[in-house]
Amino acid sequence: MLERIVFNILSFSLFIIIFSKIIKKNDTAYVVPILLEAIGIAIGLVEILLGKYLGTFIRVITYILAVVLPLAIIILEKYGYNVSEIIYLTSARIFNLLKNSKKSKTLLLNLINKYPESYYGHKLLAQTYEKEGGMRKAIDEYVKAIDINKKDYQSYYKIAALLENLGKKDESIEMLNNLIHIKPDYYEASELLGKLLCEQENFKEAINVYTNALRYNKDNFEIYYNLGIAYTRLNDFQNAKLYYEKAATINALNYKGYYNLGIISLLYDDIDEAEKYFMEGLKVEETEPESCYQLARICLIKGKQETAITYLDRAVSMDSSFAKKAKNDPIFIPIQRYIPNNINEKLRNNIKMTKLEMDTKKHLEDTYYLVGKISKNDFKNMNRNRESGINLHREERDN
Repeated sequence: MLERIVFNILSFSLFIIIFSKIIKKNDTAYVVPILLEAIGIAIGLVEILLGKYLGTFIRVITYILAVVLPLAIIILEKYGYNVSEIIYLTSARIFNLLKNSKKSKTLLLNLINKYPESYYGHKLLAQTYEKEGGMRKAIDEYVKAIDINKKDYQSYYKIAALLENLGKKDESIEMLNNLIHIKPDYYEASELLGKLLCEQENFKEAINVYTNALRYNKDNFEIYYNLGIAYTRLNDFQNAKLYYEKAATINALNYKGYYNLGIISLLYDDIDEAEKYFMEGLKVEETEPESCYQLARICLIKGKQETAITYLDRAVSMDSSFAKKAKNDPIFIPIQRYIPNNINEKLRNNIKMTKLEMDTKKHLEDTYYLVGKISKNDFKNMNRNRESGINLHREERDN
């Protein structure tokens, strides 16, 4: 009985303290814990009135609700934690999990209205808007989160990504440049900035971004692959080859760069090496028909007409546009009669390649066909002259 008396005195005291917080802060968030505490006190009173022990489980629940919970609130607030904010945030996350974003937003708006400096409130509200597609509202909330926490680099990145989605790419680039200046090891920012610069055909600056990112991500497949793309678009095929090959050593599985390596090898008149790379390209869905087509061309160069027909048929079966392409390609003259004329138009759908990847592939193919009509030796001399010019520029800069 003494235990019950002590329990009730303690629980009533804690109840009064929590209730005073509601009055003092005018914050209804404390209503839930005070209701739970009231339930615990009520159970204790029932035991006294009945004069009966209701069991260990009931006793534990009583202590948790009437003593542990209010004590935890008092201790947390003593150490600077805002329990009201925690309650709002927890409730909002629960409603988000239940797909009730409307109720979640209402709670979060109430939270930041009561506590405008709630960093987590602004950030969670921004994430909620973002999921709904309210990109401008999300940006506003991310900005407020950054104003409260200057080291919230993730929100910097989120704003840049949302600006890109809104078509404000110049603003996104500026934001990403600022972020990388502050935090140069933020890989996602470097990746997005490099992508945006490549889309604007600012390949030299993109190379600088990717090269700097390599300092902090030495074995990153995507960086090496993207460097290969950027150097390809600058017609620096030696460096492009170097980075494509490095990417292949890191991740050879389903690697789209093999096809580009094959074309570069053709540019340098290395037929055997090109054949090796196109054979690897056959294993990749995105480059299988193109690789088949190029292997058919190589087989004709080597005098293997039957094998060439097999590869061309395979390419056309996946994408009928290769039949027309072969008819316009003089190298296929020896097997023109084997190229189908009346075929059902079949084009590939859902090619898992970005526009930048497809444009780079086309750039390589166009360069190869153009250079093939000029002179491979002239092409090599052109590369040597360009490299000499780069080295001279570096020497002048160093001096």
